[in-house]
Amino acid sequence: MTVYRIFIVEDDMTIARSLAEHLKKWNYEAEYATDFKNIIEGFIEFDPQLVILDIMLPLFNGFHWCQEIRKISKVPIVFLSSANDNMNIVMAMNMGGDEFIEKPFDLNVVTAKVQAVLRRAYSFQGTVEVIECKGIVLKLDTAVVNFKGQEKELTKNEFRILKLLMEKSGRIVSRDEIIERLWESDEFIDDNTLTVNVTRLRRKLDSMGITDVIKTKKGIGYIIE
Repeated sequence: MTVYRIFIVEDDMTIARSLAEHLKKWNYEAEYATDFKNIIEGFIEFDPQLVILDIMLPLFNGFHWCQEIRKISKVPIVFLSSANDNMNIVMAMNMGGDEFIEKPFDLNVVTAKVQAVLRRAYSFQGTVEVIECKGIVLKLDTAVVNFKGQEKELTKNEFRILKLLMEKSGRIVSRDEIIERLWESDEFIDDNTLTVNVTRLRRKLDSMGITDVIKTKKGIGYIIE
């Protein structure tokens, strides 16, 4: 079961906390911003699959942060605001928002809309179509990696390695675990073959401007962090 991460950017900390606590009851990982100077840094660190974003925020409004997120990610964005006149709703959608929820709101309605947006973004007939991590989008049906508009096809082994590392982003994946995943193919896989495949994958990602994303943990394995 995929556990989706949701990043909440909301000025009212009481609302932010209640949203996070409610979403956790639905088996989502939820975190809310507390440093409104560094929203993008918080977004990158948490690496969410969905953002809930208020319009009225300290320093810069939600439209600004939506534009900044859109520069690095296609992650779904749900606007949440009491500024619910038609102009703000239209602007939210034009800025790259995927849904608009008016305040005051019912927590169950928010959950239902979050679920609907996640289904549209990541599912097709119950199957996740893409994985996104740090602006990298991996298309599961075609084994194509996309980054800032560039696309490259991956070999079967490159695809399986990258998929596993993206699924476990932020955690070290042992060499044995990766080799076990690669054994699902028909070809013989050993430690040296894994090294060769990781080197080729890194080279392919480097050519797209994705540099130093797969890090080696010497004697253990690899990690995307």
